[in-house]
Amino acid sequence: MKSNKIAIISVMFCFFAMGFVDLVGIASNYVKADLQLSDSVANIFPSLVFFWFLIFSVPTGVLMNKIGRKKTVLLSLVVTVLALILPLFGETFPIMLTAFSLLGIGNALMQTSLNPLVTCVMKGGNLASTLTFGQFIKAIASFIAPYLAMWGATAIIPSFGYDWRILFAIFLVIGILATAVLASIEIEEPKTEASDAGVGTQFVNAFKLLGTPIVLLSFLGIMCHVGIDVGTNTTAPKILMERMGMTLNDAAFATSLYFIFRTIGCFTGSFFLRVLKTRTFFIISTICMALSMICMYIGQEQWILYAGIALVGYGNSNIFSMCFANALQAVPEKQNEVSGLMIMGLFGGTLFPLAMGVASDAMGQAGAVLCMAVGVIYLFTYIPKVK
Repeated sequence: MKSNKIAIISVMFCFFAMGFVDLVGIASNYVKADLQLSDSVANIFPSLVFFWFLIFSVPTGVLMNKIGRKKTVLLSLVVTVLALILPLFGETFPIMLTAFSLLGIGNALMQTSLNPLVTCVMKGGNLASTLTFGQFIKAIASFIAPYLAMWGATAIIPSFGYDWRILFAIFLVIGILATAVLASIEIEEPKTEASDAGVGTQFVNAFKLLGTPIVLLSFLGIMCHVGIDVGTNTTAPKILMERMGMTLNDAAFATSLYFIFRTIGCFTGSFFLRVLKTRTFFIISTICMALSMICMYIGQEQWILYAGIALVGYGNSNIFSMCFANALQAVPEKQNEVSGLMIMGLFGGTLFPLAMGVASDAMGQAGAVLCMAVGVIYLFTYIPKVK
């Protein structure tokens, strides 16, 4: 029992490290300002991060069958640590592109392998609720990132001067600690059916699962969830700058506000998913997101915009866990493969910001909100499929 508690703590520590990827929203805004980029070019950074989920998610599912879930998570932490080191040596366009790419690769490996690892240390119980608590831990890292960036941009830091990149140094230390803690514990893992099959066969079998309707629909649901998540993370400060005339340092609070309510949503969601039907809570979450799109589209006053950002933060906080658990429980004998496919859905974090960048250059940030609203509409169509 003591060993199991330590394993759970270690895994939750890794969920915190998983949250490092959400620094991409506020970081891309600072890079845009420092390098004087347009919205379309600046949005390449968050898009690049989530592009790697398309490439690495399914191969990671195959890799887990070969080396195990814990070793795959450790590999992801090593790649993430490398990503956090690079920006400390400069802020040129090539360095930041490389750093964001490694951050995306590491997070693709981590998200694919860490969620199934939870099933090894958490026997029984409500999977959606447990994954939601992990997302709550992840969200803590997400909402402190903008504060660290603002602090670094306005405070005198002996090693860096006035520099928002101090957040990379702080997350680097935590990433190293997470790696050391996970490496020091033993976790018993089940042997999967696919572990004796050839690599090519495993790839084919994994993609065949998209032929299962609930797997495909959950995959699309996760694409929309992540597109809205990354889109809000990146666009919320721009909306305040456009309509309220705020500076970037002041508007960066919008990103923290989003993650504060997302954190609250994850924390309360881990309770609501135990006492409410999953479909009921999914409906409540989607309605919150629809209201948020209206607020961010028409809002011209600060409190309306803040309300919209808070609503999308709360509403979007549990969509991933519900879609992921829905798919994972539909095909329990193929958890590694399903996990790889679901995490591949995070590729939505590439498609949405690219479309939003083009739309915002053409018609302001209202265009970016319309792109996110498309994702919300899809989530309404997914409701009948939620078990």
